[in-house]
Amino acid sequence: MKGTYLGEFEELVLLTVAVLDGDAYGVSIASVIEDEAQRSVTISTVHNVLYRLEKKGFVRSELGGATTERGGRRKRLFKITAAGHSALNESKELRNRLWRLMPKIKFQ
Repeated sequence: MKGTYLGEFEELVLLTVAVLDGDAYGVSIASVIEDEAQRSVTISTVHNVLYRLEKKGFVRSELGGATTERGGRRKRLFKITAAGHSALNESKELRNRLWRLMPKIKFQ
């Protein structure tokens, strides 16, 4: 897993990019994470993670079309790459291996 390590928030953002399948941008990612993980996030934190993931080669971005609702500005849309998908799978497999190794705990 060397070189593909994902921090907890990086993993959430990368998973969300995959879930949004082509419609992932800062606001949409933050909204899904807030709804699904029940945690507050800032757009700047999401953007920082997206740029870090892009530098690692786990996502790629492109500018979408300008919209009137955004005052003519374009959105930067993110998509997961094959390397990002592989990193998510490795992270999932590691977590699953560790869960299987955990001894059964009896609660009284």
